[in-house]
Amino acid sequence: MAGIRVEHWRRRFGEIDLSLCVLFNRHVRRRFVQRFFAAVSRLGNGVFWYALMAVLPLTYEAAGAMAALHMIAVGIVGVVLYKLMKGHISRERPFVKHPQIRLGAMPLDRFSFPSGHTLHAVAFTMVAVHYFPALAVVLVPFALLVAMSRMVLGLHYPSDVAMGAAVGAALAGASFLLL
Repeated sequence: MAGIRVEHWRRRFGEIDLSLCVLFNRHVRRRFVQRFFAAVSRLGNGVFWYALMAVLPLTYEAAGAMAALHMIAVGIVGVVLYKLMKGHISRERPFVKHPQIRLGAMPLDRFSFPSGHTLHAVAFTMVAVHYFPALAVVLVPFALLVAMSRMVLGLHYPSDVAMGAAVGAALAGASFLLL
């Protein structure tokens, strides 16, 4: 009996996840929206974060160098966690499984769970804002756009993005305790 209930809720959660994915993805049909979120996604793939890590020491000297090194350490651990999770869970991307999901940008790898872009956007934002709270005005909206881009582009389900955000927040939080 308990197995039937668990299966019911698992199926229901999957339906909600897919419905939300379709809701976000429907906007990719507008060329401007697709191009905008594809650009955000490309920047969120590392370009924006690497540039930030390079600029921090130039702008804030020793404190900026410490923040950049902290971000690098978090980024390395984030890549390891993300690859381990993707390799073990092996969840196909939404556009692969569901014909109603339109692909808006090429994926970097095969599987969707969790969103590595979101994991790193949240972790890097939390670390940078920890050192320099004024950066929140730029970094928080950018991190939100990165997370949204993954769903709009049909690359991730909302649960992939939510887990990426949770892992990124946990990773940044743990790094504050350790460093």
